[in-house]
Amino acid sequence: MFIRCTLAFALLSICLPVGAAEDKPTTPYPLSVTGPKPKPVDTPAPEQLDASIRRGVEFLVKRQNANGSWGAARNTKALNITAPVPGAHHAFRAATTSLCISALIETGGDGADVTAAIDRGEAWMFEHLPKLRRATPMIIYNTWGHAYSIQALTRMLVRRPDDKPRCEKIRKLLDQQIDLLGRYECVDGGWCYYDFNAQTKKPSGSSIGFVTATVLVAFDEARQAGVKIPDHLITRGMASLLRQRNPDFTYAYGEYIKMSPRRGINRPAGSLGRSQACNLAMRLWGDELITDEVLDTWLDRLIVRNVWLDIGRKRPIPHESFFQVAGYFYYYGHYYAALCIEQLEPDARGPHQDQLAHVLMRLQEKDGSWWDYPLYDYHQQYGTAFALMSLGRCRRAK
Repeated sequence: MFIRCTLAFALLSICLPVGAAEDKPTTPYPLSVTGPKPKPVDTPAPEQLDASIRRGVEFLVKRQNANGSWGAARNTKALNITAPVPGAHHAFRAATTSLCISALIETGGDGADVTAAIDRGEAWMFEHLPKLRRATPMIIYNTWGHAYSIQALTRMLVRRPDDKPRCEKIRKLLDQQIDLLGRYECVDGGWCYYDFNAQTKKPSGSSIGFVTATVLVAFDEARQAGVKIPDHLITRGMASLLRQRNPDFTYAYGEYIKMSPRRGINRPAGSLGRSQACNLAMRLWGDELITDEVLDTWLDRLIVRNVWLDIGRKRPIPHESFFQVAGYFYYYGHYYAALCIEQLEPDARGPHQDQLAHVLMRLQEKDGSWWDYPLYDYHQQYGTAFALMSLGRCRRAK
């Protein structure tokens, strides 16, 4: 056995040029630009798409809390994910409220009820966001709140640009949220939401691919708004994602299982709801390997293999489905797919927009909401926000 392994290694050494393992590839791997193609679908009628969006907006307006936030620690079930009070729910509520504000700004229109809802949400953000912190040494759900608040704040900036004192207040909040993400960055770069290791001040937990991608995408939006992002946070976050990336542009769930590339959650079906965000983050920050062909291939995969995500949708136990898919991958994955569509040339977007709209519109609930995982009383609100921002990007250019 030893002789065979030694011989195989020697032959491999002969076939590969010196340093090949360290050479950075300059073109996408063939596996990243090949895959199944979905059957064409009709373009949804604009009025049908608008009606779906309108129902979702109405749901969010009705479900807003009296204090201006969205979501609460209610609707518990026999099995709940760990969420120590009050800090975990501060994080859930901040992230959910941020997503709802972003969705209403993007798709809500300028009706009086929507405007009032956004104003109340913004007032809640101004009061509560500066106090968002880590719940316990182990629980770091606040990462989600910081990331999605950055996206909401950038949208708030363009909402009333002439209100200089308000804009200055928003920019200070943006700087603070970025600073906090620097504080809660993992010791090896990137971000996580649990520290199961030493539970240190600088989290010692394994960085998680799609959390890191979420932060990097939010950072890009802040950069577009003229906010300075520390270079080291970007380079370390990208390095973390690169360490988790497989040749077919699937991504490990986290660095702690990156050495198990064929584990279910790391394979194409398991990565299906996360590859979109990871590819997008890497592209936004300059990874030339994330070409239009890579994005196009993974958008097609999302539609053709959608059943792997759909089987996990609404299951109450995280990762209990095939390929360890969790329900909360669903609308998250489709939202980042919509952002990927925007990266393509305008004349290449249409088929992807139609496919995405068909998937999302058929899943809208009777009350106008969307949801994928029962999470206290946050799931309908965040699911609806993700779906609205996705459908808003499915409108064909006129």
